[in-house]
Formats: sequence, structure tokens, C-alpha cells
Amino acid sequence: MNQEIYEELLFARTLITDTKEFLDTKDKILKENLMKRKTDIAYLTDLFTKFNMVNLQLQGDSLNLIKTKSILSAFLVRVKPMKQNIGRGEFSQFPNLSQTSCQEDDVSTYVQHLNALHSDFESRFEDILTMVIPPWIINPYGDIGETNVIIQEELTELSTNEELKVQFKNGYQQFWLQNNIPVTYPVLWNIARKFLISFPSSYLVERRFSAVTNLLTKTRNRLDIISRGDLKLTLTKLTPSFSLKILTYCLCYFIYSLFYSDQ
Repeated sequence: MNQEIYEELLFARTLITDTKEFLDTKDKILKENLMKRKTDIAYLTDLFTKFNMVNLQLQGDSLNLIKTKSILSAFLVRVKPMKQNIGRGEFSQFPNLSQTSCQEDDVSTYVQHLNALHSDFESRFEDILTMVIPPWIINPYGDIGETNVIIQEELTELSTNEELKVQFKNGYQQFWLQNNIPVTYPVLWNIARKFLISFPSSYLVERRFSAVTNLLTKTRNRLDIISRGDLKLTLTKLTPSFSLKILTYCLCYFIYSLFYSDQ
């Protein structure tokens, strides 16, 4: 939805900057309305550019609650200097707005809007922003600082495991998702999995809708993509465990049986 609004704002921005003479002869009322809202369109175009950047960061199969909190917190931190800068007439963070003649009333409106945006983000994502993440999930080999005795015991045992320490170089998410972690450290895993397994954005759902749209077209609208396995095959990231040599052998055998089976 944000992408659609962003594209419409860019289109309106293009109309203002590139088609003034065309609108003079085609639709003067549209031109007047666009020129009247020129600064508003520029401001919203810049703002939705920032929204899109956040939206892109909230995509991907590796997204988890820890990354989501970091992304949202970083955006909220950036909003504060944004409204301070725009309030004193510094528009470097809003490149399209900087090219317009922004009046004091417009600046006041944008500052109020950014204040409301900051408050709305805080209330809308309160559960994620106030979420307490145990530091040992991100760095299990740092200072423990844990009061729970059972957790202390497993963390101490984990810190002496040199084999697992090597795997930590691949990142904390890959570290905790190893097959032996739930068995060897069940208490730690029971806590860590809540932050790592759940997907906090709609990216995975949207990806599946896109896959269905690509598979089911007007000419292929009767495909049973679920029972046939087409959808699962499209979405899976598992790669076949066949070597090139085995595949070549199977292909040669198939061709041989196809042409020489009757001889």
C-alpha cells in the first residue's frame, strides 16, 4: 500500500515539474490544485521515500523480532532530528521539499505531522519497542549478567563449548538455529526461539500471494497448485542433494531407455 501511494506522489511530483505547459492547455483546474499543494506533495514524497526504506528492511526470510525492534527504533530516533531540522528551515533530509518555497505555516504543519507520526509509531508498535531482549541471545559469549540460576548454568556450559563458538561467526540467528541447540541447551532455546522463529512482518504472506499470482494465470486458472506441489516447490529454498554426475547419469539412462527400449 505504501508503495502505491509513493508512486502516485511521484507521479504528481512529475506533473508539477515537467508538465506545466501541457496542463495549461488540458486541465487548468488540475494544474492549480497541484501547484497549490506543491509543497505538501514534495514533503509526502520525501517522507514515503523513508517509509519505503524501512519497509525494505522489514523484508526477507531472516527477519526476526530482534531485527524488527532495531529497525523501528532506528526510524523513531531519526524522526526526532527530522522535525527539529525542518522546524528551523533545514530541509536537507527532504530533498524534494528543499526545491520548493516552503512557508512558515507549511513548516508548522509538517512539524505537527512528524510529532503525530512519532506518537503513532510509539503506540502502534509499543509491544515490539518495549520488548526486553536478553543480551545473551545476541552475544552468548559476553558477560552473562543473568540472575536465573538454570540459565546461568547453561550459559556457562555454552561459553566453554569451543565447537559452537566457531559457528557463532555466522551470526547469532544461525547460531541458535543449529539442530543440536534445542537438545543440548533446552532452557536457552525455549527463550531464544520466541525472538527468532516468529516473523513480525507480512513479507512471507505477501511472497506466497505473489507466487500464487505467478502460477495461476488466465490461461492456467485450473491448476491444482497445492496438491500437485507446485506452490511448495516455488517457495522452498531447499536445493536438491544430487550431484551433477548423478544427474548426468540419470539423463543418459533416460535417453537410452527412450530410444533403445524396443530393440
